[in-house]
Parts: sequence; C-alpha cells; structure tokens
Amino acid sequence: MGSEALKIAVLPGDGIGVEVVAEGRKVLERVGQIFGHTFDFRDALVGWAAVDATGTGLPEETVRICRESEAIYFGAVGDPARDATLPPRERPEPLALLGLRKGLYANLRPAVLHPV
Repeated sequence: MGSEALKIAVLPGDGIGVEVVAEGRKVLERVGQIFGHTFDFRDALVGWAAVDATGTGLPEETVRICRESEAIYFGAVGDPARDATLPPRERPEPLALLGLRKGLYANLRPAVLHPV
C-alpha cells in the first residue's frame, strides 16, 4: 500500500451503527499494525445524528469528505421511533442511503465464473 495513508470516511450513523463501526475501526487499526497499512479516518455525520446536528440526514460536509476518501465505512441510519417526526422525503434513510449511492457507491461482490 505504500507510505500514504488510505483515506476512509467513517459514517457511524444511528443505533447499532455507532457500536459496529467503532468495533470495526479497531479491527482495521489492528490490521494496519500487523500488515503495515496506515489509515486516515475522517469522521462524518449521517442519519439522525446529522439531522440533530445540522438539520439534514446527509450534510454537504459529509458528501465532501466521502468524495475525498478512497473508501466509505458506513454504519446504519434510521430510528423507527422518530419516523413520524419528518415527512418521508426528509427522513435520513432515503436522504443518506440514496444520496451516498448517487456517484459514491459501488456494490462489489466477488464472483466465480464456471465454464459452461
């Protein structure tokens, strides 16, 4: 990987996403120690955490951080208890998920092709 740190946007989001991302980050840090990789983690808001702090589920600052990163480590968004507090189009689930998928998302899945 070289001496340059891999830029990773870290978006914990809401609920279990916060816990899962925190533990996963520890794993990445340990992998880096073992294999000599370096990471530049860039924390950003998404989901209800972003709504509470900025008024929107996907702030422009978060999009900028994601665009400037080589990878996005995304937790989860949503809180069923708060669904009725905003109209569907303004809830963080569609804003964040669809907003990140537009131009920033690749669903890479390994595949094995067998001869016919």
